[in-house]
Amino acid sequence: MMKGFLNRERFLKIVKNKHLWDVVVIGGGATGLGIALDSSSRGYKTILLEQSDFSKSTSSRSTKLVHGGIRYLAQGNIKLVWEALKERGYLLKNAPHLVKKKKFIIPIFDWKMGIFYWIGLKIYEWLSGSLSFGKSRFLSKNEIVKNIPEIQCNQLKGGILYYDGQFDDARMAINLAQTCVKQGGILLNYFKVKNLIKKKNKILGVIASDIETKKEYKICAKIVINATGIFSDSILKMDNTSKNHSFIKPSQGTHIVLSKSFFSSQDAIVIPKTSDGRVLFCIPWYEHVLVGTTDTFLDKCVLDPIPLEKEINFILKTFKQYFLIRPNKNDILSAFSGLRPLFVSSDHDMKNKTKDISRTHKLMVNDSGLISIIGGKWTTYRKMAEDTIDKAIEIGGLNKKPSLTKNLKIYGSHSFSKKREKISDYWEKYGEDAKKIKKLIQQHSFLGQSLFLNHNHDHKSFHSFYDDDCYTEAEVIWMVRNEMARTVEDVLARRFRLLFLNAKKAIDIAPKVASIMAKEMDRDETWEKLQVSNFVKLAMQYFYP
Repeated sequence: MMKGFLNRERFLKIVKNKHLWDVVVIGGGATGLGIALDSSSRGYKTILLEQSDFSKSTSSRSTKLVHGGIRYLAQGNIKLVWEALKERGYLLKNAPHLVKKKKFIIPIFDWKMGIFYWIGLKIYEWLSGSLSFGKSRFLSKNEIVKNIPEIQCNQLKGGILYYDGQFDDARMAINLAQTCVKQGGILLNYFKVKNLIKKKNKILGVIASDIETKKEYKICAKIVINATGIFSDSILKMDNTSKNHSFIKPSQGTHIVLSKSFFSSQDAIVIPKTSDGRVLFCIPWYEHVLVGTTDTFLDKCVLDPIPLEKEINFILKTFKQYFLIRPNKNDILSAFSGLRPLFVSSDHDMKNKTKDISRTHKLMVNDSGLISIIGGKWTTYRKMAEDTIDKAIEIGGLNKKPSLTKNLKIYGSHSFSKKREKISDYWEKYGEDAKKIKKLIQQHSFLGQSLFLNHNHDHKSFHSFYDDDCYTEAEVIWMVRNEMARTVEDVLARRFRLLFLNAKKAIDIAPKVASIMAKEMDRDETWEKLQVSNFVKLAMQYFYP
């Protein structure tokens, strides 16, 4: 097995034979993966445990932005913006196969507000320093209409162009996991922490169950880190059963995905202040347009949050106010929600609107030695991880070693060497693995067949600019063998991203994906049918048939 590849069976054998770890990380989202990578790259014996698939929850449901956060600047949170802009620069340097510079346009309908935005964006640009993505500038009304022909231009005065970053969040999560393995870390998905091992009120490890086999494991460690995001309270309660104060205020962010016929520009647009004060983005993403996001307080945290009717209505209504082509619910190709784990320290914070609660991360250390990290955002995952492991060194008595992640290349980035071959936009997200997948196709030509073939619709209509060799059988086999895909949902939601782009087409190819996976994983027909049934039930929540 090549180093850097994710192989669950190999990892399980290591867990069975290892008696003491330096660091156990609970949670396989952006925060947990970043912590595991920081820890393993410093040389600590590290294991990460995730109850579902990597980035299953919040971390695969973001707005796909690597950014400082212009609205945090408007709130006066200069420190968070400055930190995020630095991290944005490190991400572009270390993961150029996934992170791309993107042009964003703010339309101006009132010159007074236009001057306010211009000053703010110049501060935004200045804060990024040598890691700036590009200079902002004014655009005339004609320039904007030429760029975005669908825009309503009756009241339009002009606009401001600025630069930020875009990425594929779930693909980044897989690459972080692969990088962690290259650094000596071990990761297990579908591995649920059931309890904490304690002696005299000090945590010595965790009891975890393999969800696939139901087998329990006792995993001892010098330090345990709770990086479970919206589920942080559940781990905190394992440590202190009498705890009744919640530190999490879940905020739901919903996005809808439309075809490019509604928004044909390659540049993104930002509506900085909607009717209720929220920012709305319209962003080209994999030849579709992503529109969102909302900020809605919820009482309960769930793995698969469902978009609320009022959120969908808000997004559609706001979109129609600014664009000529007016989509309806049946035009939505996919609608998905994610829950932000906002940290609240008081009842006063609980009463605040979610958009007013800081996205700055918080570290908590219990008397037992349990470290919890709450809050934060994708862009700052690396700094969050560095802060957490610095604290783990202090609490766990680990040998002090500096963080290396500022200059650590993320797995897949080596395809961006000066000598790299030109690869298509579709294959670029695989980085250096693109060649390996294509080699698999060269060895077995039938694996190059598109999963969309044998369906009534022409798969070229799905992604007209992609080659014929997209969404192939070879990729599914690769995902099972080397990316720890265990379910049809893992493949279609977080590796292909198809569930998030077009839920109906994801349903179309689910049986084919299940069949390929069943053969590769030696599963029976019952497993195959259950996988398809479960996936269709989930996917039906993503669109309006």
